[in-house]
Amino acid sequence: MNEPVIDTATAHSARVWNHWLGGKDNYPADREVGDHIREIFPGIVTAARADRAFLVRVVTHLVREAGVRQFLDIGTGLPTANNTHEVAQALAPESRVVYVDNDPLVLSHARALLTSVPEGTTHYVDADMHEPEKVLAAAREHLDFTRPIGLTIMGTLGHIADDATARSLVRAYVDALPSGSHFAANDSTNTSAEVVEAAEHWNANSAAPMHLRSPERIEEFFDGMELLEPGVVSVSRWRPDTTDAGVPEHVDQYGGLARKP
Repeated sequence: MNEPVIDTATAHSARVWNHWLGGKDNYPADREVGDHIREIFPGIVTAARADRAFLVRVVTHLVREAGVRQFLDIGTGLPTANNTHEVAQALAPESRVVYVDNDPLVLSHARALLTSVPEGTTHYVDADMHEPEKVLAAAREHLDFTRPIGLTIMGTLGHIADDATARSLVRAYVDALPSGSHFAANDSTNTSAEVVEAAEHWNANSAAPMHLRSPERIEEFFDGMELLEPGVVSVSRWRPDTTDAGVPEHVDQYGGLARKP
């Protein structure tokens, strides 16, 4: 099998995100763009960490409160701390997780993702989320689609410019899930001048433009589902862990979790 070709000369979202999270799976072009965006928008690192913490809280809720033991993680990105399978299997070792991405660098790190506890399973699918039939066919080889599944699409829908196209993709995946399944998503929002300027710089220097949406437009992805409290909010304020520090700092990443009736 031929090794995937990795473009290291152009900044890539997964690698820039990895840089902001303190990872090592990035290149000079990623660090240059990432550092410049951080100068424009210093809160981006806080947002990146809040994004990961949101995923952890969502998966924890699904395992502990909703009894979900199967996860379909689309747009996985590079492995960092607290990946979906690590969180789920720490709470319920029998959990089964399928990751989906089509980035060559992510593919080259697939072995890092494919480390499951013996009781559960973890699989990686190299596929484009724009081909739901292909993704779902591969997922059915590892997940039981007669039982509830937790679908997560984190930080990925913003790469789709057209709202109708993005909603159609979400619907294709949600329609394939059985009743009692859940869908979680989050993305960057146009909720501050700084994040808008940062996105403009990103789009001028990246191969994968980011299209900011309002929180209201993100909420439309959950149409037809039962949106759990507190709805679509800044991810740092979605069921935050209890501390003495008060309300968590707002970040320009909004997300939510909904149940399929």
